[in-house]
Amino acid sequence: MPIEKFVVPETVSKKRVDAYLASLFSDRFSRTKVKELILKGAVTVNAASVKPNFLLYPGQSIEVMVELSEQTETRAEKIPIEVVFEDKDILVVNKSAGLVVHPACGNESGTLVNALLYHTKHLSKLGGDVRAGIVHRLDKDTSGLMVVAKNDKAHEILSKQFKQHKIEKIYWVVVKGVMQHDEMRCEAPLGRSAVNRKKITVQQEGGRMSVTNFRVLKRLKDATLLEARPETGRTHQIRVHLHHLDLPILGDTVYGKPSLLIKRQALHSKTLSFVHPATQKKVSFDSQLPPDMNLLIKKLS
Repeated sequence: MPIEKFVVPETVSKKRVDAYLASLFSDRFSRTKVKELILKGAVTVNAASVKPNFLLYPGQSIEVMVELSEQTETRAEKIPIEVVFEDKDILVVNKSAGLVVHPACGNESGTLVNALLYHTKHLSKLGGDVRAGIVHRLDKDTSGLMVVAKNDKAHEILSKQFKQHKIEKIYWVVVKGVMQHDEMRCEAPLGRSAVNRKKITVQQEGGRMSVTNFRVLKRLKDATLLEARPETGRTHQIRVHLHHLDLPILGDTVYGKPSLLIKRQALHSKTLSFVHPATQKKVSFDSQLPPDMNLLIKKLS
């Protein structure tokens, strides 16, 4: 039975352990299921069993014994994917919009992981079968480049680079409104909403440090094509930061501005640069904007 380990961050204090774990495992378990795991003794804090209402404090160590039976058996599926680069250690794919990265509640199949399992038998297993090869994620309706680990060693090295913010990610995004400054930096701290656990909000107190740099690429008709360079990798970071700056992403029905010109958020992971886990040399990959974003820009020009 695999064990997942966490250290309670500085931003978490006096929060129930069941609520905290439910937010961490929101893509796999319901809060009810988390409570069941705790009552079974599958969760320990500082090596001691706890009750669901146990209050957490920064620095405490949490271990969760994740039941394999709770993970959907992940099948290989013949789903077309665009492979930008591949060797014995890594894969770089250009994910299409609408493709979920890995199986979760409500999306047990038809994901990038299902496609990867069909493409290759060599994927890291550090994240379990459900997240085979997955080192980082893109939202379902965000397109663009992702790096995938083909073995556990590559996974560990890439994960460390992500954790230390050494991987350079460049996104192109189309927002509602014309950004007046040529460059802008957002440092608004982010945290999960207490009202809707699926949403992220700006939280000046208790939020996690989050930094995104923006640069104007082209000013359009009541819109702007921006380059976004996140220094941190928080969930929904670019989308929430742009909402906070009153520059909502076109097509984003959660944080942005729905648009008749595009059916999803106009956000694309365009460039990805990192140190190759085997060669230790810096590599960089670039992708073209997908047709729907090109068409959006053309109509707004």
